[in-house]
Amino acid sequence: MQWDYIIVGAGSAGCVLAKRLADANKKVLLLEAGGSDSYHWVHIPMGYLYCINNPRTDWMFRTEADPGLNGRELLYPRGKVLGGCSSINGMLYLRGQAADYDGWRQMGNTGWGWDDVLPYFMRSEDYVDGPSDLHGVGGEWRVDNQRLHWDVLDDWMEAAAQEGLPKVTDFNRGNNEGVGYFRVNQRGGWRMNTAKAFLRTSKGQALKVETHAHTRRVLLENGRCVGVEYEQNGQVKTARAAGEVILSAGAIGSPQILQLSGIGPGALLQKHGISVQHDMAGIGANLQDHLQLRCAWKLQGAKTLNTMANSLWGKAMIGLEYVMKRSGPMSMAPSQLGAFAKSRPDLATPDLEFHVQPLTLEAFGQPLHDFPAMTASVCNLRPESRGVVEITGPDPKAKPRIAPRYLSTDGDRQVAADSIRLARRIMGQSAMAKYTPEEMKPGIVGDSDADLAKAAGDVGTTIFHPVGTVRMGPDHAAPLDAELRLRGIGGLRVVDASIMPTITSGNTNSPTIMIAEKASDMILAVAR
Repeated sequence: MQWDYIIVGAGSAGCVLAKRLADANKKVLLLEAGGSDSYHWVHIPMGYLYCINNPRTDWMFRTEADPGLNGRELLYPRGKVLGGCSSINGMLYLRGQAADYDGWRQMGNTGWGWDDVLPYFMRSEDYVDGPSDLHGVGGEWRVDNQRLHWDVLDDWMEAAAQEGLPKVTDFNRGNNEGVGYFRVNQRGGWRMNTAKAFLRTSKGQALKVETHAHTRRVLLENGRCVGVEYEQNGQVKTARAAGEVILSAGAIGSPQILQLSGIGPGALLQKHGISVQHDMAGIGANLQDHLQLRCAWKLQGAKTLNTMANSLWGKAMIGLEYVMKRSGPMSMAPSQLGAFAKSRPDLATPDLEFHVQPLTLEAFGQPLHDFPAMTASVCNLRPESRGVVEITGPDPKAKPRIAPRYLSTDGDRQVAADSIRLARRIMGQSAMAKYTPEEMKPGIVGDSDADLAKAAGDVGTTIFHPVGTVRMGPDHAAPLDAELRLRGIGGLRVVDASIMPTITSGNTNSPTIMIAEKASDMILAVAR
């Protein structure tokens, strides 16, 4: 069968595209390297703990040792399952700021300003508070309130207000400055992923989803992409597209597939014995990510998850509450309370995001501490540092080199120092005094910029937001134009977080869904 469209990657973007194109009566083949999302931990919100770093649901990537992190490597989770990262992520619904998208448009990416993209956010939205000029209802992508409450988080919110942040209920108005509880992509206490929201609501009669289908390369003939080669159950197969091939494999997977196909930096491809089909230095460059600094405090007399979950009785009560009510800690997003703030007062919009949690642990995957404590992670929303994604050989199953190059600029190190200072000031407000907070991380370090930048390297970790590795732009160094078409190769688009020229000021999942919504209109406009 020859397909109208072949989509590589059934993640946050791919599921949206598949539904929109199939519902327009197009023949669509959707290829997913991972398996079904039937794993129960995908759907229980706290199940992200069991999905990240699990080969059933995660690509199991790692960064290379990073000088900015004082030589540390990091886990780099990416979803390998139907729903992609929406099946393993933190479920936070955040669009970013209006200035992010207006900035894209000012770079020359026509049609990508805030007023242009807002209707695409609203198209798929089903917002808990009902319709307004900023929110939609009735769409596939449910936005709900969290189903739990912690006094210690309310007190941190009050402390942030004492520091000068306004209390807000909606971080998605275009300027997200303030402190409040995150809204989440859940329905009735269950995770909402894009496989449930989009794939399973498709009415398309010619949509075929193939799982365990690992794309090896795209197929090129006479300067045009005509299909893909993929491996499934030990067999190498090909599929051909009469219309377009669309890569939605994410900010790591999409540049990797392009490079394996001979599209990318010529010297890199030649080094690994791959014939150069299209020399394009920008494929895999421009990697951006949000580095979170995990600041943590030991508390006195506070009810936190540390103390609840460190006994059999506490765990039983947590499980029972979820079974009976779909609420409590098992319904938790990884971060419940958030804040957006400025690292310095002269900024027009916030450049910091806090993720606040009533828990602490030494590192992801390790046990909770057995004493009351809380974490107030803070990340630089607009990093200057740029990294790279590169293949390490011609084997399609070899893991790529991921080098984020965190904290590699003076500006990023300054923001890191200032953000730790802000976290400390909030914890020092009177609203938190009753807990007698004792700083655990970064701990006892000096207050100089150099001391705090080094401490940031010790406690910094990814918040799982890689973008930008196949960026769009008006310049010919940009791999994509504003229609997300690959320059120099016909019939090939990229539609995922890799297209972002600069990272959005917040979590990146829902912006990726917006990108797919907009791209579906672009693709169908050409078909008409």
